[in-house]
Amino acid sequence: MTDDDASAHGTAGPSDEERLAQLGYTQVLARRMSAFANYAVSFTIISVLSGCLTLYLFGMNTGGPAVITWGWVGVGLMTLFVGLSMAEICSAYPTSAGLYFWAHRLAPPRSAAAWAWFTGWFNVLGQVAVTAGIDFGAASFLGAYLNLQFGFGVTPGRTVLLFSAILLLHGLLNTFGVRIVAFLNSVSVWWHVLGVAGIVAALALVPDQHRSTSFVLTHFVNNTGWGSGVYVVLLGLLMAQYTFTGYDASAHMTEETHDAATAGPRGIVRSIWTSWIAGLVLLLGFTYAIQDYGRALDSPTGAPPAQILLDALGASAGKLLLLVVIGAQLFCGMASVTANSRMIYAFSRDGALPFSRLWHTVGPRTRTPVAAVWLAALGALVLGLPYLINETAYAAVTSIAVIGLYIAYVIPTLLRVRKGDAFERGPWHLGRWSRPIGVVAVVWVGVITVLFMLPQVSPVTWQTFNYAPVAVLVVLGFAAVWWLASARHWFLDPTRTRRPAPAPARDPH
Repeated sequence: MTDDDASAHGTAGPSDEERLAQLGYTQVLARRMSAFANYAVSFTIISVLSGCLTLYLFGMNTGGPAVITWGWVGVGLMTLFVGLSMAEICSAYPTSAGLYFWAHRLAPPRSAAAWAWFTGWFNVLGQVAVTAGIDFGAASFLGAYLNLQFGFGVTPGRTVLLFSAILLLHGLLNTFGVRIVAFLNSVSVWWHVLGVAGIVAALALVPDQHRSTSFVLTHFVNNTGWGSGVYVVLLGLLMAQYTFTGYDASAHMTEETHDAATAGPRGIVRSIWTSWIAGLVLLLGFTYAIQDYGRALDSPTGAPPAQILLDALGASAGKLLLLVVIGAQLFCGMASVTANSRMIYAFSRDGALPFSRLWHTVGPRTRTPVAAVWLAALGALVLGLPYLINETAYAAVTSIAVIGLYIAYVIPTLLRVRKGDAFERGPWHLGRWSRPIGVVAVVWVGVITVLFMLPQVSPVTWQTFNYAPVAVLVVLGFAAVWWLASARHWFLDPTRTRRPAPAPARDPH
């Protein structure tokens, strides 16, 4: 099903600003984005050149080629169900508040604020974790390139240093280079498309030998220490599911997008299905081109895709295409910080974060939430620091991203399913398919939420412990205590004033 198949043909509705006012908010952020730019943000954050390749090592150890290939196909389909359900709700409520606002509007009145509160906190956790995962992956690949080109020894400390520098770069771009960020997001789409095409073409045409189709589709590898093949297959789905995160960015950017009620949902759905196709092509290209499985696993670069490029294409071409991958990952992290900051801005606008008055301030020149940008970067840095002592930290961060985001994704869908025909649709909707698609989405998210909290390697030690449950419980516990102690008396209470600060003067330039 395409978004056009699911769209309704209605009459012209209220303007973007009027619809936002109907939802209870004043237009403050600059509405500069086109529908393509909105889609570009989500497509960039999904970034198959980031998620697929930064977790390729995890996939090689946890199921191998069979799970890498078929896991991508199956997870992509399930993700499309989740995205379709979200898109329908986005059309009805096009605001940067996104998921927690949807939950508030769809829940029973007496419990609406509580549903919104916990949805928002899960969303913040997931957004921060996905930013950490993206930029940490970029740091790992940058370290691999520096090792190849300059003999830069890859250590946990140096990887964290590169991670910090990349976060600093993305914070600065989102603070001072707002127009540059919008331009780079559009460039990023073509960078990914042409990059995937170029890499796959090179891997298909240059090497003297390729793996058999039987190897790519059926070869199973288990280097996790667990004896159950079924358990390992399920764990291996993390590579694909982590890649399919961040497409809620199209919802968070709706207050900056023209024709938001249709552009936002289309951005969500198109970013998923185009990434699904591009990712499958990319994964097949890399897996067919593996020259030596063991050497790729034990590569001194720490990044098997880098070793695959070198073995298949030679040093010069391999390093050149590695730079293409790193560029895509840097685009991805930049867009993630953008979307993350908009979620923080919206949530703090409703007073839901400590020191909320600070986080929803808007820069007078750029009309962007500058303080929220730096909170997003700092939170991501904190999540990545355990890598200094925990060798499975990256997989844990990606698990946190999946769990936090997908719980936030599915709560509005669950409430939408429960609401039934009472749901007031926007101009983009699923018609009679809304309920069955929503039920599939809810069940799938329930499965992966439990799955990615489980231990990923055996034996379980402090060095291999999956700390995703700890991070989730800490955030959930903090949110619960604050809710019971204070927030339940005021959060999203219409009798209280909760509007953003007055709009700053427009940029004279």
